[in-house]
Amino acid sequence: METILSSPSLSPLFNPKLSSLPPNSKSLFLTKPIINSSLKKHSVQSIKASSPIIPTSWFSHAQQGLAALALSLALSFSPVLTSGNALASEFDVINEGPPKGSYVVDDAGVLSRVTKSDVKRLLQDLEDRKNFHINFITVRKLTSKADAFEYADQVLEKWYPSVEEGNNKGIVVLVTSQKEGAITGGPAFVQAVGEGVLDATVSENLPVLATEEKYNEAIYSSAKRIVAAIDGLPDPGGPKLNENKRESNFKTKEETEEKRGQFTLVVGGLLVIAFVVPMAQYYAYVSRK
Repeated sequence: METILSSPSLSPLFNPKLSSLPPNSKSLFLTKPIINSSLKKHSVQSIKASSPIIPTSWFSHAQQGLAALALSLALSFSPVLTSGNALASEFDVINEGPPKGSYVVDDAGVLSRVTKSDVKRLLQDLEDRKNFHINFITVRKLTSKADAFEYADQVLEKWYPSVEEGNNKGIVVLVTSQKEGAITGGPAFVQAVGEGVLDATVSENLPVLATEEKYNEAIYSSAKRIVAAIDGLPDPGGPKLNENKRESNFKTKEETEEKRGQFTLVVGGLLVIAFVVPMAQYYAYVSRK
C-alpha cells in the first residue's frame, strides 16, 4: 500500500501529464476508488481504536497526581512532626542562649504580654541598681533531665560557662506539665537571695500556683520575692496550698457511742414488747378460764 500511495501516477490533480490522458484509460480510475476506500476505513478504525485510550490515560495520570498531592499534604501537616519539634524545645532554649533585651524565655507559651513587661521592668531596675541579672524560663516538658534543678544547672553552665560570667546570674525554671520549678545561680546571686527564700520560692510560689495553672502569677510573684530578698526587704511570702477538705462520711467516736446507746434502747424496747405483751395476753386469757 505504501508503494501505491507514494506513486505519482495516483495524483492526477497535481500531475498535469496525467490530466491529459484519454478517457479510455481505465486502469488508473479503477484503482483510485479502491485506494480511497481502504484509506477511509483504516483512518476511521484507527480513530475509533485510539479515542478511548487518550481520555483513560489522562484520567489515570490525574488520579496519580491527586494521590501524590494528598500524600504530600498529609506529610506536611502530620502531628508527629509537630510533637517532635515540641519535644526538642528544651534544647532550643539552651542553644539559643540568654534572651537579648528581655529577661523571659516563654517557650511554653503560657505568659501574657503584660506579665513579660512587668517582669522585664522589675528585673531591669534590679540589674541597674544591684548588677544582678535573672532569667525566667518556662518549658512544657523535660525529656533530657530528671527534674527542673538539673535542667536549670545545665542552662546556667551553657549560658555562662565561667564562674566570673555566672557569678551574679540567676536562672528560674518553670515546667508547666510537671508543675514544678527550680532556681539556680552563681555564688553571689545565691548569697544575696538566701537559701531560705530560694527554697520557699521553689516550694511555694512556683508549684502551688502552677498546680492551679496560674503561670503568670507564679512567675511574677517569684520575681518580686527574689528582688525583695536582694534588696533586703521583708519577705512577702508565698501562696499556701488550698487543701479542699471533703466532709467525711464516717462518724466520730463520740457520735458512734451516742448512736450505739440510742440503738440499744430501741432494740431493748422492741424485745420487751415482743415477749412481754404476748405473755401478758396469754396470762389474761388463762385467768378468765
